[in-house]
Amino acid sequence: MVTAINVTLPEELVSQAQAFVRDGWVADFDGLLAEALRRYLDSHGPALAEEFIREDVAWGLHGED
Repeated sequence: MVTAINVTLPEELVSQAQAFVRDGWVADFDGLLAEALRRYLDSHGPALAEEFIREDVAWGLHGED
C-alpha cells in the first residue's frame, strides 16, 4: 500500500534533495523522502525516545546541569 502525503519543506532542503536526484544518487524525489523517513524512524525508535524522556524527567526532578 502506498499513501500520498502533502508536505511543506524549506526551499534549501528541496534544492538539496533535487540535486541528489539530478546527480543520480537516488532514483526520484519520492524515493529520497521515503528513505530519509525510514532512516529517521530507525534511528529514533520508541526505546530511544523513552530513554530521552527518562533523562529529561530525571533532570527535572534533580535539577542537575
